[in-house]
Amino acid sequence: MNYRGQVTFGRDSAGSISHIECDTIIMDDLSKSDTIPFNEIHNSNVSLEHEAKVSKISEEQLYYLMSRGLDEETATEMIVMGFVEPFTKELLMEYAVELNRLISYEMEGSVG
Repeated sequence: MNYRGQVTFGRDSAGSISHIECDTIIMDDLSKSDTIPFNEIHNSNVSLEHEAKVSKISEEQLYYLMSRGLDEETATEMIVMGFVEPFTKELLMEYAVELNRLISYEMEGSVG
């Protein structure tokens, strides 16, 4: 996955604030994530923050959910759905439902 965040502060943007956040889950040993911020600032009276976090699904998370009776595939899907929830909450309901359906479809049979 590549993420290219771009923020441009023009000369008239005094007092503007920007925060870019990119969180990624690495699903397997072939996955990778590149975060490439591009910031163009033409006013020194602005605030710009950028952060990126890359993580894997932890064995502890899987163990906990599987100890509650879930199989590995269902537990993995639940963790991924929880990861994308903050994003899907910002979408219109029909788009959020479709995104969740696509994620479930994509993950089907991918574990194990």
